[in-house]
Amino acid sequence: MKSKLTLVLLLLFLPTITFSQISKNDKLVYLDSKWQETTAENHSYYRITKDYRLDQDLYEIKEYYKSGTIQTEGYSKNKDKFIKEGEVTTYFENGNKKKKGLYSNKILIGKETEWYENGNKKSEIEYTPEEKESQNKIKIIQYWNKENVQTIIDGNGNFEESTKEFYGTGKLKNGYKDGIWEGWQIKPENKYVEKYENGKFISGTITDENNVKTSYNELETKAEPNGGMKIFYKYIAQSFNFPKAEGLDGKIIIKFIIDKDGKAIEPKIQSDNIGYGADEEAIRIIMKYKWIPKTQRGQPQKSNFTLPISVKAPEKYNTKQHRMQMN
Repeated sequence: MKSKLTLVLLLLFLPTITFSQISKNDKLVYLDSKWQETTAENHSYYRITKDYRLDQDLYEIKEYYKSGTIQTEGYSKNKDKFIKEGEVTTYFENGNKKKKGLYSNKILIGKETEWYENGNKKSEIEYTPEEKESQNKIKIIQYWNKENVQTIIDGNGNFEESTKEFYGTGKLKNGYKDGIWEGWQIKPENKYVEKYENGKFISGTITDENNVKTSYNELETKAEPNGGMKIFYKYIAQSFNFPKAEGLDGKIIIKFIIDKDGKAIEPKIQSDNIGYGADEEAIRIIMKYKWIPKTQRGQPQKSNFTLPISVKAPEKYNTKQHRMQMN
């Protein structure tokens, strides 16, 4: 009775969410502009997981704009997180399709089709798995520009790639970048020239607004602790002042930002507080460590980092017996 009353009140306050969208077994989550959970008053999107309260292999998930227009529809094996599985389609707020592709464990596989907001087709792309599970190789098969002119036919032709943060142009051969590509990153003044062979990045040089040139052999590098992870783990194990508490057992998950100078800033504990000052101690030692920042095209960038730390004390506390594990 209580759940029915809650549902009725909720729908009264949110006219964009209709009875056809949600049932008693579904779950509704509000999302902000960055797709993080938020309140009903501050949401930009909302997600409905169908039959959330039932055990299933796949859960149907639909995400909507605040206006009530469909934004994404697809499936997930995890009912609490939208880990895309199978065919997933996204839409512009005017109702036109934006993208449609196949996913396996949140990774694009096979063919993806993309459209412009006016309904014209933009591209047909194929994704094939790389050696690393978190990556895939992009093969551009067909491409139409905003004037609806097809510039890539069966993987060959001139191509332009553009986002809010970068622009690039060059030739494609059999679907992959080949030869010299030019463009800019972050700022139009930061111009780069890169060389590719059959889709493989060879080398690049970027010139910033001060005419300073930087050469790079990797398009992007991840942030990492100075000296590597093994030394970092050893530092934490040696520096952590273990709370003197019998039976202490838990995991600390700390999220922070590594700035362009390699400093860890803005720490936030993502896990439940295990007490005894353990969370504060984890923040203290991590903030003191020097990091190597993430780079894109040879330029340092800010990045997010999440670190889990498992701590466990024996039944009778002994400073020489305490155990710390890095996951």
